[in-house]
Amino acid sequence: MTTPRSSLRLVLAAALAAGTVVLAGPAGAAPAPAVRTCGNADLTASYHGGEGAAGHTYGRIRLTNTSDSSCRVRGFGGLSYVGGGDGTQVGAAADRTGKTTPAVTLRPGQRVVSRVDELDAGNFPRKQCRPTAVDGFRVYVPDATRSQFVEHATTGCRDDEVHLLSHRSFRRP
Repeated sequence: MTTPRSSLRLVLAAALAAGTVVLAGPAGAAPAPAVRTCGNADLTASYHGGEGAAGHTYGRIRLTNTSDSSCRVRGFGGLSYVGGGDGTQVGAAADRTGKTTPAVTLRPGQRVVSRVDELDAGNFPRKQCRPTAVDGFRVYVPDATRSQFVEHATTGCRDDEVHLLSHRSFRRP
């Protein structure tokens, strides 16, 4: 005896075998578009800082979606000091601290932040640090190979064994 449920199974099996089944959502609903990963051209980097304590200064690198469409950001970017008026890296790149945060979808105008911890170059012996003027940060957005310059005058260490910078994964403010 064939039941309505077994008849449906037979029809579906036959349709699958013929390659004619199309699965759809609710009537009239369009499939959700995939949100692309933000690229360097989609985001503008800036630095907002300043509270300090015991030889540290804390701030935030902010990435703002300046494109005309939504895009997604996930994880860590890259961060280092640059100087010499020509973008030459000064000292070690920033250490990554904490865990990678979940992906964040940014509509145009929205932003994510990464907390930055800067150690004072004066915390290290001059001979080890070799203090030098810093013009700002080189900032890489996550998954990008081109960087942005963000002005931030300070003093860094030329010795790349001295780690003055650390930062966290990008997240909503």
